[in-house]
Amino acid sequence: METTPTTQYVKRAYALREKGYNCAQAVACSFADVVGMDEQELFVISEAFGGGMGGHKATCGAVSGAVLIISLLTSGGSVEAATKQTTYAHAGEIVDGFLAQNGTLVCSELRGDDTGIVLRTCDLCVEDSVVLLHKLLHRIGKTS
Repeated sequence: METTPTTQYVKRAYALREKGYNCAQAVACSFADVVGMDEQELFVISEAFGGGMGGHKATCGAVSGAVLIISLLTSGGSVEAATKQTTYAHAGEIVDGFLAQNGTLVCSELRGDDTGIVLRTCDLCVEDSVVLLHKLLHRIGKTS
């Protein structure tokens, strides 16, 4: 794997997965430097989003981790800041990109829980989300 800023984030996420981080934690904590937060804080904040929110029931944790980072970087922190539309638009780019690549956002469908047909492994969902997030952050000037 060629070393680029994007691949460095992917490698960081894979290393966190190897340590036992769930998908959301691996994605979110990989960008701790970008959001200026302690990795432990991001670990705690993102824990419930892993595993498709409660046992493969809902949105892929990797996508949720990426959207969390978008929110931390684009929200103005108050209603008066009027940043919701921008935040939603950026989150939508991540969601749409992931959906286009993988055909679903639902963890159990990606894992093939009911069908036995794995559409995308958890690690590859993490990679997809990290790549989509890094490209977006680069485009909007939040990272190199």
